[in-house]
Amino acid sequence: MATQDKTKTLAPGITQTQINPYAMMLQQLDMVRELTDIPAGIWEILRRPEKSLEVSIPVTKDDGSVEVFTGYRVQYSSARGPCKGGIRFHPGVTLDEVKALAGWMTWKCAVVNIPYGGGKGGVICDPTRLTHGELERLTRRFTAAIFSLIGTRRDIPAPDVNTNSEIMNWIVDTAGLLSGEAVPGIVTGKSLEMGGALGRREATGRGIMFVTLSVLQRLGLDVTKTRIAVQGFGNVGSIAAQLLSKQGAKIVGLSDVSGAYHCPRGFDIDDVLRYVAGSPGHLLAGYNGHGVEEIKSPELLTLDVDVLVPAALEAQITAGNASGIRAKVIVEGANGPTTPEADLILGERDVMIVPDILSNAGGVVCSYFEWVQNIQCYPWEEDETNQRLGQIMQRSLNEVWSLAEKREISLRTAAFVLGVERVATAARLRGIFP
Repeated sequence: MATQDKTKTLAPGITQTQINPYAMMLQQLDMVRELTDIPAGIWEILRRPEKSLEVSIPVTKDDGSVEVFTGYRVQYSSARGPCKGGIRFHPGVTLDEVKALAGWMTWKCAVVNIPYGGGKGGVICDPTRLTHGELERLTRRFTAAIFSLIGTRRDIPAPDVNTNSEIMNWIVDTAGLLSGEAVPGIVTGKSLEMGGALGRREATGRGIMFVTLSVLQRLGLDVTKTRIAVQGFGNVGSIAAQLLSKQGAKIVGLSDVSGAYHCPRGFDIDDVLRYVAGSPGHLLAGYNGHGVEEIKSPELLTLDVDVLVPAALEAQITAGNASGIRAKVIVEGANGPTTPEADLILGERDVMIVPDILSNAGGVVCSYFEWVQNIQCYPWEEDETNQRLGQIMQRSLNEVWSLAEKREISLRTAAFVLGVERVATAARLRGIFP
């Protein structure tokens, strides 16, 4: 199945050409089939989500009018444990996108070998056009609509694009009122006072740092001489940039939805973070630090760097721009940022890609830690969380790297083979009911 371009209207006057992410995920999946001995029947199970729920979400606006939004929750696989995956609020959300993200989460949890399946959720909305009260009512109504699916032992949401700890707090409160009991483990990414885990906010970016440093070491590259560009200066990209900068790397390219910037001498990331904290919409727009020049957003991906970290949305690196990428290593911070066609082009050019289902797994690993702490009613110290995260990320990279070398395949193919085979084994052992 080939990926297909299509144009989607996000809001009046705003359109976006995008690649079908579900077709992309299935294409990635099918590309590794011949490398496994998974029976045909089990393979067909792996290619379909277990449950896909679409809900209507009526919300009373501040002016008294009613607007109806559409939301989704997909449970892709529960073969290895309860489903796990974030909720995003974005005008570009589609059912196919949510299905793809739930699938990627399934393989991701298996690659890092934590006892979760994969899920995902989303609401088609533009949070910047909603007041604080409208956003809360939207969240609570969405929670009520998907309440039959989620649960501490069934499906545990988390933050994703345009959602945060406050939104997770509202979900916990709503679920608790509906169930009549305290359910802190029903979501992760909560505020610390609500049962959140120390280190959770930084976990995805920290995982990217661990993986990047390990890959650089394996390739014999000095981190202090490494130039890095980061696409997407949100939670994941900003923390990855900050932590890598503290390790001595030179961050020379940054971008977000408002624009892209190049600084050959290396950004002062702490200064950028201070600027973004006080800028409208917490965006990079207008940043003019010493030696910084604004560039066109597409140019960020083709800067002359050693490492590229795409940490924005899916399908950013395509057949149309892959040949222009000059990075030696791509560490995927976003979910599905590279299309299968681009993968082939980059592979022919010997560009190493550390796949999303490995490199950005730090967030779900730390979500697992939060869930364990909630169930046990026993919080950990942050140092313990970070140490355990580093151990799991290093172990997972070792397993994927070893398989790639043994089978003479790419890191992405190795990660998919490892993850898919683990899920397939669980599905086979469970059998088919009735």
